[in-house]
Amino acid sequence: MGDTWKLKDKSFEKYLLEEDIQAKVKELASRINIDMAGKKPLFIVVLNGAFIFASDLLKLVTIDCEIAFVKLSSYQGTHSSGVVQQIIGLDLDIKGRSIVVVEDIVDTGLTLVRFLETLREMEPAEVKVAACLLKPEAFGGKFPVDYLCFSIPNKFVVGYGLDYDGLGRNSSDIYQIV
Repeated sequence: MGDTWKLKDKSFEKYLLEEDIQAKVKELASRINIDMAGKKPLFIVVLNGAFIFASDLLKLVTIDCEIAFVKLSSYQGTHSSGVVQQIIGLDLDIKGRSIVVVEDIVDTGLTLVRFLETLREMEPAEVKVAACLLKPEAFGGKFPVDYLCFSIPNKFVVGYGLDYDGLGRNSSDIYQIV
């Protein structure tokens, strides 16, 4: 990996650098530490993409908290399939709890809208969303993104946990499709 990266049939160029990402993650963790102090939140990490972001973020969260994982998917290749599949579900009682859903990227928001509906049926005290990336153009503000590192253009990105057909998650930087 250098300034450009070839994955399968697509080329990507370096877009967000590791040091800039880490600075934003640190800011987010500080805000969460303040906002969630005394609440013992449950962080629900959406796999597979959010695992690197969540790892970096949660190492900086200093308040008492718990972590759980769900696997949701609506992507095939570089486009959303429009069909949400909950592959690994949540097996904890969240009634009355403060929840922070940790996402790698909020694109159309379809996957998250459906998941948030499911969570609200479980009667948590509050649900917040933390995302590394948001594509406002594709998203249209369907729900609040409470903690956000970067707003980006509506272009496909890989790296820092984000993939193209399973490839490209293993970069500290984020690359944008050429």
